[in-house]
Amino acid sequence: MKIKQFIAAFLVISSMNSVVAQDKKFIMHTVAFYNLENLFDIKDDANVNDEEYTPANGWTTEKYQQKLKNLERVISEIGTSEQQTNSPVVLGVCELENRGVLEDLIKMPKLAAKDYGIVHYDSPDGRGIDTGFLYQKKHFTPTSSANIPLIIENIDGSGKRVYTRDQLLVTGFLDGEEMHFIVNHWPSRSGGEKRSSPYREAAGALNKKIIDSLQKINPDAKVITMGDLNDGPYNKSVKKFLGAKAKKEEVQPGGTYNPMEEMSNKGIGSLAYRDAWDLFDQMIFTEPFIRKDYSSFRFWKAGVFNKPYLVQTTGQYKGYPLRNSPAEPGYSDHFAVYAYLIKEVK
Repeated sequence: MKIKQFIAAFLVISSMNSVVAQDKKFIMHTVAFYNLENLFDIKDDANVNDEEYTPANGWTTEKYQQKLKNLERVISEIGTSEQQTNSPVVLGVCELENRGVLEDLIKMPKLAAKDYGIVHYDSPDGRGIDTGFLYQKKHFTPTSSANIPLIIENIDGSGKRVYTRDQLLVTGFLDGEEMHFIVNHWPSRSGGEKRSSPYREAAGALNKKIIDSLQKINPDAKVITMGDLNDGPYNKSVKKFLGAKAKKEEVQPGGTYNPMEEMSNKGIGSLAYRDAWDLFDQMIFTEPFIRKDYSSFRFWKAGVFNKPYLVQTTGQYKGYPLRNSPAEPGYSDHFAVYAYLIKEVK
């Protein structure tokens, strides 16, 4: 039975998010990515460029706690609906200062109840911001992880290295099925999109290299690469260097599928700049996720979590994501993105 035929019949029947379609039963899980936008604690770390987010510049304990409460609400609600009552079982995150802020985040009441674990490494990024990985221990068991450096030279010809975020690779078992997750925060567009493009193209090439290495070990490796790519699905870094395809029928064994490209073509975005929306936050899947049977976890559909309370309602940035600043703790200048994985239960 094809997925479209049973969507209308979805019915939640257990805390495991099982769903029923006529005579078939399915398990559904949400995986997601969220740019936390400057999740800094209030301490002035001499090794991190965090001065903007310290009490000297108005970032107080009270504001930090409000930021955590804001993120707690979002994360607990990403992807939830009448059909899906659980928050993401796996969540990639970026723009966080250190492991400590993630520990504070998962202790917030709505997240503490989900018993999230953390995978985190310090990054060489110039601002001191990292990527991270949260997982519900009930559903996901990590078996290995690595922070894979993106080593690139400055395009100014100086030969100096550009210190940017590592790509975080986590391997583990989701309800007994092996999967690999790559969490990304590719180099920014500082200096202009065209000038900085080689940095992100190098990031896409590294992503492809990681996926290829996993597929050499297991040609059927299930890999989800997710993150703030600072490029859209249509840019060379994603289309050429990573090689992601917009349509399932175009994806060959060993290839990758990017459901975000079709969403982007429809004008759906995860961030706004100069009154234009773009979809820099993406989730990309290797070919085994889009096979037609549901004997193991398959990709169902993706979305952008853009509830009204996450949108600025007044001022110059009306309609934009309700961003965070030292003066006013908000949510993030990015919306979260998510995808549903489903599997038939015999």
